[in-house]
Amino acid sequence: MPSKEKVGFAQLRVGVLGLVALFFIALLIFLLTGNTNWFEKEIPLHAYVSDAAGLNAGDPVRINGIQAGTVKNVALSGETNPQKVIKIDFVVDEQMLRQIPDDSIAAIGSDNLLGSTKFFQISKGRSSEPIQAGATMKTANTQEFQQLVQQGFGVLDSAQAILQKIQDIVSQIEVGKGTIGKLLVDESLFNSLQATVNQLQLLSTTLNSRTGTIGHLINDDTLYKQAETIVARLDTMTQALEQGQGSAGLFLKDPKLYHDLENSVDQLNTMLTNLNQGKGTAGQLLKDDKIAKQFSATLDKLNVTIDKVNSGQGTVGELLVNPQLYDAATGTTREMHELLKDFRANPKKFLSIKLHIF
Repeated sequence: MPSKEKVGFAQLRVGVLGLVALFFIALLIFLLTGNTNWFEKEIPLHAYVSDAAGLNAGDPVRINGIQAGTVKNVALSGETNPQKVIKIDFVVDEQMLRQIPDDSIAAIGSDNLLGSTKFFQISKGRSSEPIQAGATMKTANTQEFQQLVQQGFGVLDSAQAILQKIQDIVSQIEVGKGTIGKLLVDESLFNSLQATVNQLQLLSTTLNSRTGTIGHLINDDTLYKQAETIVARLDTMTQALEQGQGSAGLFLKDPKLYHDLENSVDQLNTMLTNLNQGKGTAGQLLKDDKIAKQFSATLDKLNVTIDKVNSGQGTVGELLVNPQLYDAATGTTREMHELLKDFRANPKKFLSIKLHIF
């Protein structure tokens, strides 16, 4: 039977072997699932930014979206330059360092609009010289990223407000509020619509029958025959016009009417030409200013005569203006009336015949 010392030694050896096996299993799992390469040399680099924008140690470093290293430290730099307030220390794999030109630019990025998942992004430059180990990389301004994030929050707030309004509208519609809610919930609309459909069916039935004027128009062929007759008459009339029958046909077919009309137009043009040239009496009236001057002189003389008459000059003026002539004429007229009256009363007085014998 083995001694207690041998048993204890055996148990210790088994425990040590178990611990070693567990260590190697854990190391294998870590190497298979982790991002750290234990056999790759890491090269330190630095960068300065104005705002850390939520970047923390342990966040990934990517070169144009490809994993290249890890952020080691994010802290205040103590610099007074506003573009170098934050210092970022990070490492990249040695083989990836050759892929970073010295004019590359780094910036803080995010995998989503909310900015909850951050990483340090390196955008490759075009230089042929790679960056040196321990160098300070150029960085882009992070304020633009912050502005983008703030805009994203504004968009989300607006979208949330819109969704809330839509939810309120849907809630009102579900309870039958508003016009749309009544259209969807109230059964009276369905009943009204059903009644309208019934009326349309009744109207369709009436139209399909020969009841009423519209029904006759749709179903009775009398209207069709009348239309056919009218079309036939129009066809006959058109043929008669084409053959030159009747006054309208002669007007369309007989060239004499056309020539007469053309001659009339020519004569009218000749007359208008003569008028424009001042020929004839009408032309002289339109073109010669002599007649206009004579007419103006006549009007002046007429105005002078009227002025004289109004002022009482001449016989006519005296008749119009002098009251004595009016009174004399009135007295004469009165005496004539009395003479005629006396003559009618006693004509013998004025018609006496005296016979004298010589």
